[in-house]
Amino acid sequence: MSGPKVSGRSSGFNPQNRFEEISFVPSDEDDRFFPGEDRFQRKIETKFFTDASKTVLAKNDSPDIPFTYSLNPYRGCEHGCIYCYARPSHEYLGFSAGLDFESKIMVKEDAPRLLRETFMKKSWEPQVVALAGNTDCYQPVERRLGLTRKCLEVFLEFRNPAGMVTKNFLITRDIDLLSELAKLDLVSVFISVTSLNQDLTRRMEPRTSSPAKKLEAIEMLSRNGIPVGVLVAPVIPGLTDEEIPSILRETSLRGARWASMQMLRLPFAVNDLFVDWIRREYPDRENRIVSRLRQVRGGKLSSYEFGERMAGTGETAGAIRQLFRASRKKYNMNEELLELSTDRFRRSPGKQMEMF
Repeated sequence: MSGPKVSGRSSGFNPQNRFEEISFVPSDEDDRFFPGEDRFQRKIETKFFTDASKTVLAKNDSPDIPFTYSLNPYRGCEHGCIYCYARPSHEYLGFSAGLDFESKIMVKEDAPRLLRETFMKKSWEPQVVALAGNTDCYQPVERRLGLTRKCLEVFLEFRNPAGMVTKNFLITRDIDLLSELAKLDLVSVFISVTSLNQDLTRRMEPRTSSPAKKLEAIEMLSRNGIPVGVLVAPVIPGLTDEEIPSILRETSLRGARWASMQMLRLPFAVNDLFVDWIRREYPDRENRIVSRLRQVRGGKLSSYEFGERMAGTGETAGAIRQLFRASRKKYNMNEELLELSTDRFRRSPGKQMEMF
């Protein structure tokens, strides 16, 4: 199944939830009887729902992910990046990985309180928490709700370290808190840059900040003493891999100290969504891009093997990694990642807490 271009969205349809046995597949005639179906809407409004989770930290045991705990104030993401590996996680909620993922957002209103309760437990061992490991903690609704900012206040209060990744300029709103965390070696930030091509990013990640604003964010963070690097992710063979040198050059000039990369991976429904997007947006390049993707995935479009899923395999993947390493060295971005401090953690952060 495929879908037409929907205003402000990268997905063109809602693929079937892999956990649901029954699905509705509309035909062209169904528009008369189901006028509310996503397939026929020119514009889909974003809806927000309360997430009543009783815990806020998600535990990870994957050997190729460098953190154990992550905090995601939001489930689903307004950014709507067509390639997002987190899309299938929305299926656990009964939604689709397609249009639902970018238009039906679960909000963890209690995230700051739950985080504070976690840090207060004697069983908590201070360690770096990824903020966020699944969906972007600075997606547009954060401007209104401020849950990420409130969580940063808790990190600073308890002096527990946090590692952050975002595609949104909105992170600069919190430079005051990030600066205080940085003075104590409690934070590092990665700005994710997929492409510097404005037209491409508007189609591929329609509600993220523009490439120019991402570069500006790196410059502002660096100027304020906040350790910042660039995550070139995902690298899309045949579409964005040739931009690696220019991305590292421009981000280095703005003060990025480190660089990392991840190869595009298309788990579950993301496979069909991405191929449909390529066919719709770049029909003349579809065969080349799909062919190159298969070259880095052993003839398939995705890999689920630890160690391979982030990097790819084969000669094409090796050439892309070599280009990345050479560019990183050229632009002096080989500095080792900052080791964040856990020694400053305090279970009873202040006199106000003692009053209770």
